[in-house]
This record gives sequence, C-alpha cells and structure tokens, in this order.
Amino acid sequence: MITDRAGRSLPEQFRPMLATAGELPASDAAWAYEMKWDGIRAIATISAGTLTLASRTGRDVTGSYPELAGLAAAAGPHDLVLDGEIVAFGGGTWPSFEAIQQRMNVTAAAQVRKLAAEVPVSYLAFDLLFADGLALTDQPYHLRRARLDELALEGGHWQTPPAFTGVRGADIQAVSRQHGLEGIMAKRVASRYEAGRRSAAWRKIKNVHRQEFVVGGWKPGEGTRSHLIGSLMVGVQGPDGLTFAGHVGTGFTQQVLRDLTARLEPLRRATSPFGSTIPPDQARGAVWTEPDVVIEAEFALWTSSGRLRAASYRGLRNDKDPADVVRE
Repeated sequence: MITDRAGRSLPEQFRPMLATAGELPASDAAWAYEMKWDGIRAIATISAGTLTLASRTGRDVTGSYPELAGLAAAAGPHDLVLDGEIVAFGGGTWPSFEAIQQRMNVTAAAQVRKLAAEVPVSYLAFDLLFADGLALTDQPYHLRRARLDELALEGGHWQTPPAFTGVRGADIQAVSRQHGLEGIMAKRVASRYEAGRRSAAWRKIKNVHRQEFVVGGWKPGEGTRSHLIGSLMVGVQGPDGLTFAGHVGTGFTQQVLRDLTARLEPLRRATSPFGSTIPPDQARGAVWTEPDVVIEAEFALWTSSGRLRAASYRGLRNDKDPADVVRE
C-alpha cells in the first residue's frame, strides 16, 4: 500500500487526466509538446517492488502485460505512480496501433503468454504523480517532468520519451506526421495534474486527413439506431476494382442518417462490391450496395493494412464520379 509522508494511505490507482481536442497554441512559450502515442493509457503503481497497472477506467490490467513486471525493479527503491501509455512497436521503431490491438482485452493466461512473445509491449511513461511519500499532482507539469526524467526509466520494455520545450509545436507535429502517428500533445508547463478530469491545460492536436470514398455498404445501427445506418463501409478504387478501406461510423446527425438510409436503400445488392479485399469478419452482418455514392470523410491516418483510422463523415460528394475516387 502506498502511503504519503504522514503515513496516510493513498489510492493505488489514480484516474488519468484527460485532454481536450484543439489546435496548436498561438504561442509556444507556455507549452511543452509530446507525441500522441498509439496505445493503451495506463496508470502504473510501483510499491514494495511490485507493479500494478490500471486502465483508464480503473480496471486492473497487470496480468495482461507480464513483460512490464520488470519496471518495478527498474524503479529501484522508489514507490511511484506513473502515467503513461502501453504500446506495441510491431517490429518497427514507432508504436503501431494495429499491433497493440492484438493485445487489447486479452486475459486468458495462455493467450497472454503467447502474445507477449509474439507482440511484446512497452510502457512509455510521460508523467509522475507520486514519488516516495509525496503526491506531485499539485506541482506544475515542468517540475513533475523533471522528477520523472531524473528516474531514468529506460529498459527493454519501458522508457521515458522526451517532452519538448522551447521548440515550435508545428515542427513536432511535422515529425509525428512523418512517422504516421495520430498527432501530438500540448501541455501547459505551469499546469497541475487534474486527476480524472478533462482539462484545457492538455490539448490533443490530431493529424487530420480528408478525402472522398465510395460507399459499398453499411452495418446496421444498434439500439435507437437499429432502423438506421450504424457505420458506412467505404473504399477507394484500386488496380482490381473497389478496395475496402474501412468504416465511417461518426459525424452523423439523425437527419443525415435518415437521408443516407433513403439514398442507399434502393441500391441494395446481394454481394460485396469490395471483392476479396474485405476480410470475412468485417463483412459479417453487412448490407451491400451498388458503389454509386461518394462521401467525404475526415480521418486520422491510413494504417499499414490500408484501413482508415478514426474516420468521421463530412458530407456527400455528388460532384464526384465513383470511378475517379482513389487513395490520395
């Protein structure tokens, strides 16, 4: 049990501070920049040489990531509470969301051991909330980061990635785009850690892309949307015809959903227009349509398997010929 210097017990699980979506700050002087890692947020508690990992919702996920247990020994004699991200590199030098997806929600011991060998993870620590009897959440970000850097947590499955100050946020964002990351984080250097709250002191600046896609079907909605579209199944033209690119499941109003349903219903067909490019698990439960409707969507990035990440509907493009829609 972690205790403060007065001997009072503290929660072993701190709820993460959450960021608001926004733009790059107008001035860089008051901000630090970090990469927005494609992983799983986790609070790491190290007490008496033992590591405990808690998810964003407070669920204990320690058993799912056995390769991180050595972080406790790496911390030496310190009792710590860290905020960070569990990531998988997937054989590359930068985190891969596709790789970490294979480790999500896996709890069976045999499967965990198998995946730990095949898709190992690392813990990227980016904040320090408690150290050796002292809660640091009321201290400014720049002091917490300095204490974290002093710990020198660098190992085969854990590291402290850099935070950048005195640099242009636009330059850091350009690097994140170059390496296919989701975006960057901007954090006020004078801000306290607001556990469990969404705060404007932390901004997530996403690398957003926008282009047209051909609708080839949809997945029905659930609950109150069971009579409407849940997500659109979209693609782009490739050498062998329409190639599946993924789902667009947000950005709709109820009126837009009604209009799209009315537009697509008459175009129903019995077979997939995506041919063999759509995996069987993605095709399950789909309603297919003739590929005659073009939409515009905003998305974070293309994955290495040619799928959209975090796609959001932006409107119909009646001015576009489906035959001309290719990946940009």
